[in-house]
Amino acid sequence: MSIQSKAGFVKLILLDVDGVLTDGTVVLHADGTESKTFGIRDGIALVWAQRSGLKVGLLSARTSATTPHRAAQLGIALVHQGVTNKLEAYDRILAEAGVSDAEVAYMADDIVDLAVLGRVGLSAAPADAVPEVLSCVDWISRAIGGHGAVRELVETVLRAQKRWQPIVASYTGGSASEAGRSSRPVQRGAGASGAGAAALDHAGARRRAHVKDMPARGGARASGAGVGVGPRARKK
Repeated sequence: MSIQSKAGFVKLILLDVDGVLTDGTVVLHADGTESKTFGIRDGIALVWAQRSGLKVGLLSARTSATTPHRAAQLGIALVHQGVTNKLEAYDRILAEAGVSDAEVAYMADDIVDLAVLGRVGLSAAPADAVPEVLSCVDWISRAIGGHGAVRELVETVLRAQKRWQPIVASYTGGSASEAGRSSRPVQRGAGASGAGAAALDHAGARRRAHVKDMPARGGARASGAGVGVGPRARKK
């Protein structure tokens, strides 16, 4: 089944948090509080997804005080964190959301997510996920975690369901067909380098949301940066 076909069935977009909605970095402050950085473009895409009728949920093995704060900002009520067994938590999410495996898109980045990725209808990963995840998912974003990977996934699902152009049209004041005609193709990929890439990185950094709050349970996780080369659809 093609990626577009799989995306067409999706009713729930389920996301890991650290390494997907963030770049995996946790900043621990001297007073014991912590902070993370979330992408604004990822966030608004999740708002659009919910306005379009899709459900959004978060599934994280790590407990963090910042996660429910960010979820509340985005209107996400389906939040499961601090889970020791993600597959068991996933089964509870299916029952809570009233969806089947085929109706779930799940984006994750590490081996603790493999069991859930093997169940869902559309499995996805950011470009800097671990090799074990990259080798088994249906779809890989161009962007790394915390830097637009979620936005790419949401757009892929909304486009497959013909819900993206109405969103664009709502900001242009025109019809969906007019918004589609006004869109111009843009060259993407390895063309951004040197000063241009640095400018893009700087601009992206200015558009990020920084969340700092109360002490959180669990240890900090650090992850290395990667380079996105997708999105890529794996042949199953």
